[in-house]
Amino acid sequence: MAQFNHPVELETEEVKEAIAKIQEAGAIIRTQSPLLRHINDDPEIWAEMWQKQVSLNCIPYYMFIARNTGAQHYFSVPLVEAWQIYKQAYQSVSGLCRTVRGPSMSCLPGKIQITGLYNICGQKVIGMQMLQGRNPDWVRRPFFAEYDENATWYTELKPAFGEEKFFFSEELDQILEPGEFETGFE
Repeated sequence: MAQFNHPVELETEEVKEAIAKIQEAGAIIRTQSPLLRHINDDPEIWAEMWQKQVSLNCIPYYMFIARNTGAQHYFSVPLVEAWQIYKQAYQSVSGLCRTVRGPSMSCLPGKIQITGLYNICGQKVIGMQMLQGRNPDWVRRPFFAEYDENATWYTELKPAFGEEKFFFSEELDQILEPGEFETGFE
């Protein structure tokens, strides 16, 4: 897995040579990239980055949300905006670049992907699914949160449709060791 934050990182001869040498050894390079405010929070940057990765025979794999730690207050992008950036970038590239999944969050219950913004029964919601889960039965199961244009991590979201918890919450509580919890989610 290679990580790039901006398409300019793919332009140097050193990077091109390194990628070629790794591929000559028979490795397939998939890429992942964090969505970062002030660095790559623009769909055109993402489209260009994915296209350059494909031109170097790399496979775009994940657009991910930076964890809710450290300097995240400076770099964080709200989930609604993250979805819009992903969607616009995805729509502007060919099928070769559409191997990328996102925006996703690697978090305590698993890897959560934002699947879209929806209007269901008159309620504006954020759709999500797990790409990986502590319980494999959680994978690809859709769930919804109330629309919140300021939330930057899933723990800041409230379940939609009057639910008190997300479908995985109670089982997750049983799985966790005493005192184990995710930052910002107690």
